[in-house]
Amino acid sequence: MKPIAWMAGASVGTWLAAAAVAGAGVRRDILLGMLGPLAIACGTWAVMVRAYRVNPQRLTAVMMGAFGVKLVLFGAYVAVMIRSAAVQPVPFVASFTAYFIGLYALEALFLKRLLAERHAR
Repeated sequence: MKPIAWMAGASVGTWLAAAAVAGAGVRRDILLGMLGPLAIACGTWAVMVRAYRVNPQRLTAVMMGAFGVKLVLFGAYVAVMIRSAAVQPVPFVASFTAYFIGLYALEALFLKRLLAERHAR
């Protein structure tokens, strides 16, 4: 699963850079903002690849189902982090948003490659 390794590596690398620049006071908030989108992006990627390998015609249905699950999970994650983890809202939300957008852009590129592989055969 090279795409998962790329998503994780890019996330950890950018977190290390952001942590070095941002300072000790917000490192944890940035990390927690990254972990939710990373975990869910990696999980949905694994589910999508498995569904595509088993039955490519079901990929859209699987993606729609995953979208509903992600809505609930992201809402719960943000609520728990802000209420229970005592994160600073601004760095957490900025990090969460940046990783959410970045990881789903990566996921779209990987999906394009996956679909192109099938048509190249």
